[in-house]
Amino acid sequence: MEFWPEFLASSWGREFVAGGLGGMAGVISGHPLDTLRIRLQQPASSIDRRPVSAVGLLRSIVASEGPTALYRGMAAPLASVTFQNAMVFQVFAVLSRAFDANNMNEPPSYRSVALAGVGTGAIQTLLLSPVELVKIQLQLRMIGNKHHGSPHLGPVGMAKEILRKQGIRGLYRGLSITVLRDAPSHGVYFWTYEYAREQLHPGCRKSGQETLGTMLVAGGLAGVASWVCCYPLDVVKSRLQAQSERQGGQPPPKYRGIADCLRKSVQEEGFSVLWRGLGTAVTRAFVVNGAIFSAYELALRYLVNNNQTITTEEN
Repeated sequence: MEFWPEFLASSWGREFVAGGLGGMAGVISGHPLDTLRIRLQQPASSIDRRPVSAVGLLRSIVASEGPTALYRGMAAPLASVTFQNAMVFQVFAVLSRAFDANNMNEPPSYRSVALAGVGTGAIQTLLLSPVELVKIQLQLRMIGNKHHGSPHLGPVGMAKEILRKQGIRGLYRGLSITVLRDAPSHGVYFWTYEYAREQLHPGCRKSGQETLGTMLVAGGLAGVASWVCCYPLDVVKSRLQAQSERQGGQPPPKYRGIADCLRKSVQEEGFSVLWRGLGTAVTRAFVVNGAIFSAYELALRYLVNNNQTITTEEN
């Protein structure tokens, strides 16, 4: 038998493919806003005359660098997030069922959903951390007169350069803070989605009959909730991954670790720095995660129905 039809016929295959399609939808819809978020989070001293608002920054980027600058660095997450999101939804499905192994005929409990989300968030950072490092380096390399590597460097070239100069340890710089951010935020993420969809369309967790509007709103709310709960950690992560390791006669990095970055950021810019760019982040989160869950749910329904039709025809 051929691999692909057999793979799609399995529950694992359908969830994996649907998750990948959801990830693609999320990256394409949200990358411009992600570029704004990353730049807003950086220390003011590293960006000369940077506009203080997201709208002002957007106008500045388009005027000085062109609209394509908003999509700089998208190739890395687009190539990897498809697989990463597929893995996230697959791992979540496995863990949520494992936590409710004695109740397979009912939807997973909210407790199991939250615990499975925490486990999923921790596991997926092994793939996400180096991807976000490369993405952040690419998004920041054209700011002002600073160039992080070659002006024409792409995601693969950036990853090779980091590996050549800093080794595998450099590629995973920021892994600890990424785990601290993503494990709890994914628990909040999946719990909020399941709770919101049930409140918006009672009984849909069991019937699977919610509308597209329910998917969009529940997914958007899940994204917003997960970002709000972890945003200060994301600011610290972005700053740690934006700096480069000391090379030769270069000065040492400004931040020596998570606690040092948090302390210096608050001392120099106040507590408000931990929430800088939050408006852009939650706007992006609503759009992106509405797209992710909608694409995932619709793709999953199509694959399930298509498989049932094929099975019926064979019988």
